[in-house]
Amino acid sequence: MPRLHSRAEDLSIAGRMVDAGWVTVAETSQIEGFVAQRGDEVLALFVAPGARGNGVGRRLLETAKAGRVRLTLWTFQANDRAQAFYAREGFREIERTDGTDNDEQLPDVHYVWESEALR
Repeated sequence: MPRLHSRAEDLSIAGRMVDAGWVTVAETSQIEGFVAQRGDEVLALFVAPGARGNGVGRRLLETAKAGRVRLTLWTFQANDRAQAFYAREGFREIERTDGTDNDEQLPDVHYVWESEALR
């Protein structure tokens, strides 16, 4: 994936999510990743490169799913790794767009997860 924002923009966006109380952080001696969630929507999921493949993303998503019957999220069509991850975690694709409605103007994919109780 290309870099979409400057570091300062990333920090500003992350700061607003933290201030709103939407963020859960996975950490050991350093931050391994975070999930930002507003209600039933996952706004962001990030796992540090050194922590990938160790279940951090799965644990963060489990935190987001806790107490929910449904979650939605978006990812970019170019992010094959994220798409595969969300499919493994039980999300299903519900929509693809050309990106005209997102800030980055990049084609994206909308996903939904529903708890077993709804199936």
